[in-house]
Amino acid sequence: MLDERKLAVLRAIVTDYVRSREPVGSRAIVERHHLDVSSATVRNDMAALEDEGYITQPHTSAGRIPTDKGYRFFVDRLAGMKPLTAVEKRAITAFLSGAVDLDDIVTRTVRLLAQVTSQVAIMQYPTMGASVVRRVDIVSLHDSRGLLIVVNSAGKVAQRSVDLGSSDPIALDLLRDRLNQALAGLGPRRAAEVLAEFASTVPLESRGVAVGIVAGILDILATDQPTKIVVAGINNLTQFSDEFETTIRPVLDTLEEQVVLLKLLGEASTDVMVRIGQENMHANLSSASVVATGYGVDDAWAGLGVVGPTRMDYPSTMASVRAVARYVSRILAEG
Repeated sequence: MLDERKLAVLRAIVTDYVRSREPVGSRAIVERHHLDVSSATVRNDMAALEDEGYITQPHTSAGRIPTDKGYRFFVDRLAGMKPLTAVEKRAITAFLSGAVDLDDIVTRTVRLLAQVTSQVAIMQYPTMGASVVRRVDIVSLHDSRGLLIVVNSAGKVAQRSVDLGSSDPIALDLLRDRLNQALAGLGPRRAAEVLAEFASTVPLESRGVAVGIVAGILDILATDQPTKIVVAGINNLTQFSDEFETTIRPVLDTLEEQVVLLKLLGEASTDVMVRIGQENMHANLSSASVVATGYGVDDAWAGLGVVGPTRMDYPSTMASVRAVARYVSRILAEG
């Protein structure tokens, strides 16, 4: 754990580096942040922070810049997100209030988010009027194979092949009945939450086949989810091209992959999620940061966020992402 002074030094380095894009020296910290200590003391603190992996020295005799670990510590210790100004709030309201339909809402939102954060904005279409699970059936075929059938309230019938092992018909009937009791009437989001605990509640002898059936249902529910992602502000990355490892091209390539973006936004919930550098599972985003959150109402739920360099104004970006998501959620609730 860092003491308060080292935390203040780290905060100063992150803040100044984000603002100036230049490595930060001890003298600048003393002069700008009024820590009431000498430059020598700050240098000692910086050496300790470097030893612990929070900052690094890009060049000999240069100042320091934050590492991914330093940014993460900074974000985790934020006292609060930077509040939006009255002007920013009015701008969001004015820009989004004129939307006439869902396509217009999404288009306006990604454009606005890219503009206010100076990052690349990504937004997933919500499921409007999402269907709910009506019935689950399990049909034994031959040998150990079976057919999993899920019918939703819109009349869509989805099927998956499943391994039933040596389960007897009575056990399968009981499993089917329990699934219907647990899932009937639930939307995809709530059904997925219930299924996360379902297998552990069935008798031990049926648990193996239950795991396979649950996986099949989750796959069906995921397929029913929105798959369209809208991206805006690609040109914003060009101003940061020198901040990415080797080249910006891998990040640009990833932004064209809908499946990757869906997985990124799929991690978002009602809280603001921040993934910094190497925390991103996709290798092409190892020098980028993702700030995302969920938006919507009930089962009309999706994600939105931004992608940019790790040298990001996290308090401001997090606040903007949250504010835009809340406003879009309000529009959908009123519509």
